[in-house]
Amino acid sequence: TDGGGNLSLDSIPMGLPMSDPSAWATAMNNLGMAPMGMTGQPLLPDFDPALGMMTGIPPINPMMPGLGIVPPPIPPDMPAVKEIIHCKSCTLFPPNPHLPPPATRERPPGCKTVFVGGLPENGTEQIIMEVFEQCGEVIAIRKSKKNFCHIRFAEEFMVDKALYLSGYRIRLGSSTDKKDTGRLHVDFAQARDDLYEWECKQRMLAREERHRRRLAEERFRPPSPPPVVHYSDHECSVVAEKLKDDTKFLEAIQTLLTWIERGEVNRRTANNFYSMIQSANSHIRRLVNEKAAHEKEMEEAKEKFKLALSGILVQFEQIVAVYHSASKQKAWDHFTKAQRKNISVWCKQAEEIRNIHNDELMGIRREEEMEMSDEEIEDPSEMKETEESALMSQVEALKEENDSLRWQLDAYRNEVELLKQEQGKASRDEDTTKEQQMKLLQQALQGMQKHLLKVQEEYKKREAELEKVKEDKLKIETLLENLKEQESSMSRVCACSQEKECPAEKTLSNSPVKSEREVLLVGIISTFLHVHPFGASIEYICSYLQRLDSKICTAEVEVLMTRLQNTFRQELSGVGASLEKRWKFCGFDGLKMT
Repeated sequence: TDGGGNLSLDSIPMGLPMSDPSAWATAMNNLGMAPMGMTGQPLLPDFDPALGMMTGIPPINPMMPGLGIVPPPIPPDMPAVKEIIHCKSCTLFPPNPHLPPPATRERPPGCKTVFVGGLPENGTEQIIMEVFEQCGEVIAIRKSKKNFCHIRFAEEFMVDKALYLSGYRIRLGSSTDKKDTGRLHVDFAQARDDLYEWECKQRMLAREERHRRRLAEERFRPPSPPPVVHYSDHECSVVAEKLKDDTKFLEAIQTLLTWIERGEVNRRTANNFYSMIQSANSHIRRLVNEKAAHEKEMEEAKEKFKLALSGILVQFEQIVAVYHSASKQKAWDHFTKAQRKNISVWCKQAEEIRNIHNDELMGIRREEEMEMSDEEIEDPSEMKETEESALMSQVEALKEENDSLRWQLDAYRNEVELLKQEQGKASRDEDTTKEQQMKLLQQALQGMQKHLLKVQEEYKKREAELEKVKEDKLKIETLLENLKEQESSMSRVCACSQEKECPAEKTLSNSPVKSEREVLLVGIISTFLHVHPFGASIEYICSYLQRLDSKICTAEVEVLMTRLQNTFRQELSGVGASLEKRWKFCGFDGLKMT
């Protein structure tokens, strides 16, 4: 066996009494060995050597050799039976099965190191190696002067086998001395080497995953498009022909875009590129017409869907009416209970489906009503503004079209001049073709001039309409000004009548005291300052007034007193840091002055 070779028959003392053969067989089976007697005969004939255990008994010992992985969990209803383990120099006795399992800390990632405590004082590294090499290959043992050590294994699953020995009592030889006995406590240990190896392994797995993902992406990546040909006169003529064809337009426009971005446009090729751009511009009208056709098809499909949905609703209504008529007493009494139940269930289902379809149809109609309401006219003033803005936009569009037509005329003139220059240099064979081109260009010029005249006439009409709108606007503004003048004259008349009716109020509004409350405050403050002939500070005055009314503030009192200069006077008293502002009552002097 691999991993449990140290626990052979030679390592078990043969002189031990074996009173219970079945217990001996269970212990040997848990250690992963074939149950053999003293004479070498098999104790249990139904032992399956291929499985390494007795048939009919589940694996309950994680020390079983040949696993190579973390042992499977033990069922809760199957208690683990731990037996005595005999080694050459020591004996391990199992813990009490009724006690709870020993506690362990949280397992660190990539843990290959265990902490072993409770070792005998006389225990050596050879004894520790003899006990724990049963769990797997031991790489290093770091023993402390105290009764514990750290053991590092070659693989992670060996740590789980070592944890199985936690709780065992160890005895060296047959001695009963305390220094030769101890209780093993095995737990996970956190080591930097384990963490480093685990991180390296994780990085390697991540690299493999990235490489695998990159390969998958490259496998599913679409092939790159074919390269765009370089510009030449021949290729330019081919692309110009393709631009006129609707089926090859997309390929040709991509080639044209690539040439322009590469910087193939210069003085010699500018006219060719302009003609290609012009032919690309001619496709705009086709695309707009296609969009309108698709929109029309969509509207027709909506109408068909609405008609079909209304027909389905009518049929649902008829089916529900059949169910309701069948539910009436004349027909209902003749059905059995099962038939009645089925009819009621069918009626409910039909009503639910009908309601869903009805809500859908109503939602479509609501959307149409909302679209119609958005298109309705809200106010005549807004209508006028929208008309004016529409006219302005049309005028601007006409101006832009006029400018573009002028530029086209200039381009055609340049082309005619170039043709004239080339006509003198070219041979006689090309004269006929150039004359045809000249005729075509002249016809195009005549057509453009006619179109220009039409555009100018439309422009004049739009300007006349715009002037009419401006005149209407001026009339409305004059009417508004007349109305405002009438309102102002009416308000003046009302103000004069009010002044005649209430002159007393006018006199009150001109006085420094604006309300009855301020008059009361003036009287109280005057009485208070008359009692204090040397004056008082504003805080002292306000503290007295706040006893009468807590809502009075210092700023309000100070503003009122500064307004009445003939009644109250502010004086400064003191020197330096003791400078203080005091208010005095001067009403009698002010009466003489006024």
